[in-house]
Amino acid sequence: MNKRPRSARPPEGPYTPAEGGGVSAGTAGSAPAVRSVVADENSAGQRLDNFLLRELKGVPKTHVYRIIRSGEVRINKARAAADSRLAEGDVVRVPPVRVAERPAGNAAANAPAREFPLLREDEVLIALDKPAGTAVHGGSGVSSGVIEQLRRARPAAKFLELVHRLDRETSGILLVAKKRSALTHLQDQFRERETGKTYLALVSGAWPAKRKVIDTPLHKYLLPDGERRVRTTTPDDPDGMRSITLVRVRSTFAADAARGLPALSLLEVTIKTGRTHQIRVHLASCSHPIAGDDKYGDFALNRTLAQQGLRRMFLHAWRLQFNHPRSGERIALEAALPDELQRFLPAHG
Repeated sequence: MNKRPRSARPPEGPYTPAEGGGVSAGTAGSAPAVRSVVADENSAGQRLDNFLLRELKGVPKTHVYRIIRSGEVRINKARAAADSRLAEGDVVRVPPVRVAERPAGNAAANAPAREFPLLREDEVLIALDKPAGTAVHGGSGVSSGVIEQLRRARPAAKFLELVHRLDRETSGILLVAKKRSALTHLQDQFRERETGKTYLALVSGAWPAKRKVIDTPLHKYLLPDGERRVRTTTPDDPDGMRSITLVRVRSTFAADAARGLPALSLLEVTIKTGRTHQIRVHLASCSHPIAGDDKYGDFALNRTLAQQGLRRMFLHAWRLQFNHPRSGERIALEAALPDELQRFLPAHG
């Protein structure tokens, strides 16, 4: 068979899964042996290192890269680099490696099985309506999220991976790929800004209708306790990331002194860049924080809003447009405002 060419390291996608499908090479105490693993459709296009990390769960990442560099791992009997891309039908030689047993508290294994409201599903993708309060994946103190719960609910599914992320307290449209080819295609669209992503956000104050574009760089940093935060910065900040947000006023709500509520604005917010906490920080930096935002919001106002029935952040991934990874058709999806948000609006209109 022909030796496969080495490929350049690709840019990172919008979401890099912490763990995928596949089986381990063995457990502690078993006698490991050389294995030949045939790459299937779901492995086509995957980097060799990521493929091995999936196959050899429990093996330290440093050891995986060591056996690749040593030439012990081969594709079609030829040496290969960590960034070599697999094709369906490739035969990967996996050398003898002892795999540690997984701890009993593994988040994916203990995740509750859960299905989510579907907006669309076909042979290559799932578009679901994520509820607020549910993380997209486990980690950072969260035992499990959408992807782990969905995998538990669909044990026969060979491949389920997140295409992108939503903040835990944000509701709305979330894409999950059922084929690796679809995952790659969709993530490329997100990276190249070929998708259309519009959110609904309720903010404090009367948003000026003429202010339609926010083009302000964002800078990530950590609090002393290690929690991630984002702030606006200047264009000359070497660590700043250019971030563009488009804003359109959908409706306004007059101040209600009797309830202690200021004027409120319901905005349609379209992001041209997908930075961490982009909408939340951009709107707050304009002195119009999102209602109920516990990180960047008006905390005194949030307490008042909670008394009036709003007990979550009012940010919803409402509309998403993308090209279907198989047919090329332009898809436009919408997720209606959740009941708890919809009920709040008329009461304060």
